[in-house]
Amino acid sequence: MKNSKSNTLLCFFLFVAVISSFSQPSLFSYEKFISGKDTLKYRQLFPDANPIRKYPLVIFLHGSGERGKDNDAQLKWGVMNFAVEQTMMKYPAIVIAPQCPANMNWANNVMNRSTREVRLEKDPSKTMELVIALINKMIKDSPIDKNRIYITGLSMGGFGTFDAIERYPDLFAAAVPVCGGGDISKVESIKQIPIWIFHGAEDPAVDSQFSLDMVQALTKAGAHPGFTQYPESGHFSWLAAYSDPLMMEWLFRQHK
Repeated sequence: MKNSKSNTLLCFFLFVAVISSFSQPSLFSYEKFISGKDTLKYRQLFPDANPIRKYPLVIFLHGSGERGKDNDAQLKWGVMNFAVEQTMMKYPAIVIAPQCPANMNWANNVMNRSTREVRLEKDPSKTMELVIALINKMIKDSPIDKNRIYITGLSMGGFGTFDAIERYPDLFAAAVPVCGGGDISKVESIKQIPIWIFHGAEDPAVDSQFSLDMVQALTKAGAHPGFTQYPESGHFSWLAAYSDPLMMEWLFRQHK
């Protein structure tokens, strides 16, 4: 008799869990941006919008493992922290999470892992062109505060974040690159942008020296970048970075 009641309760709770999963769709809508023959799939988080207000825009660039065409994988790491209820109440914003197609990259650079050098190529990648075109369309069609456009990304997206601000330094009000790297020869053009860089000291995939070199070059150029290096963190430094309430508070108070 006791086992029968336990099984009944277990089935009930499983039923409730299944129903709840269907009744609580993701806060990120499914979207796509078409430019000519090219399509950029993305997910969008929209605030409880007041028609007389304008909102900051956050661009989130995922890592290499989330590339594809399902328009889901890019929500796996980091960006869901922007959809936490407390964050949405305190910092209402429009958040865009595009998905980079397989075998493509956000950044267009030549990277030497042995010397930890990054050199920006002349033209942006096709995906970066689409991201920038999408931002411009959002500025035109949505209640975007043009003085509060932020960009952040992890790993491949960290390199993409540096790529974006080095190519379009007048567009962004702040940047948070996580376990990425950039072209140190271009720092003069971005020294006015508030930047907070994160990395894990024990990162086996992207050497933390990539971030350290950017911090040193920016500081030498007269900038005041933030830098957090987690002493016992590997590649997953984004877990701590995007969970940091101080980072969120810092990001959303930045203005051009």
